[in-house]
Amino acid sequence: MLKTLLATSVAVIVGVGVANAADKKVVISVYGFAQDEFKEILYTPFEKMCGCEVVVETGNSVERLAKLEARKDDPEIDMAVMSAHDALAASRMGITQPIDVNRLTNFNKLYDIAKDPLGDYRGIGYTFYATSIVYRSDKVKIESWADLFQDDLKGRVAFPNVTTNQGPPALYMLGKAIGNDDYGLEAPIEEVAKHKDDIVTFYVRSSQVAQLMQQEEILAAPLGRFSWGAYTKMDLPFAWATPKEGQTGGMNVMILTKGAKNEDLAYQLMDYWLSTEIQTKLAEALVDSPANSEVKVSDEIAANLTYGEETVKSLNLIPPADILDNREGWLEKWNADVGQ
Repeated sequence: MLKTLLATSVAVIVGVGVANAADKKVVISVYGFAQDEFKEILYTPFEKMCGCEVVVETGNSVERLAKLEARKDDPEIDMAVMSAHDALAASRMGITQPIDVNRLTNFNKLYDIAKDPLGDYRGIGYTFYATSIVYRSDKVKIESWADLFQDDLKGRVAFPNVTTNQGPPALYMLGKAIGNDDYGLEAPIEEVAKHKDDIVTFYVRSSQVAQLMQQEEILAAPLGRFSWGAYTKMDLPFAWATPKEGQTGGMNVMILTKGAKNEDLAYQLMDYWLSTEIQTKLAEALVDSPANSEVKVSDEIAANLTYGEETVKSLNLIPPADILDNREGWLEKWNADVGQ
């Protein structure tokens, strides 16, 4: 009888332990791209390390931000990744809490611009990208953002719509080229309006540009560096411009939700994600450009990324607060002057 009771007690204890391990999870909200690679490189190894489950929710920024706001008083998501300005919007909505960087052993490995891009550690940068001009080097020469409107490109250029992530940064750099770097973007929008009849399309997806380039309907367009790999595979002489005004771009950050139910695991996942090992593997898979300054990759890999201290320091990024505070005005000005 005693042996039976002891065996039963041990079985119950073991059963509870298994149940607790199975209940350990961290819920994250991420972009939908490259999820197979993220699962192989990040999620599965982390699950094995922590003895937990990574529950992944995907979607575009608008959808995911709306869901976070709807559940902010009882959050389902523990951590999320999004653009710096969307992360700032989430903070202003009361969705997020400051990140305790003392709990991140890899924090000091980050490039300076990634350490506190929103202020008060409301987000930590984990990747960024450059934006410049891709062009046919056998047909035209690009030395300035203003060269997008040279005579040789009339009717042969695409420009990002102001509603896209590439639109405002490209406009900002065009403004710098014409002597106006105000974040209101009125001058560059007016410049685009002057040349709108010479622009083939105001694109909303980078895949549109790749198709037009392949068909030789356009010869140049501002693009994010994450798109560059497709052009290296085309049997045409494309080049990535280094305009005298510099390059622009964007940054994606990690955020921690206020009242996160699995906060400890969220910190562990953040730290693992920022590690030299994981950032290197993601870079080598051409998934993300590394924010970890210790990452070393081959020249061939680096050519497809926003990589290296010099490149990172050269980026002219619009501050997230200026994006949030100005984007309604940008859209109003764009619709009035450029139209669609």
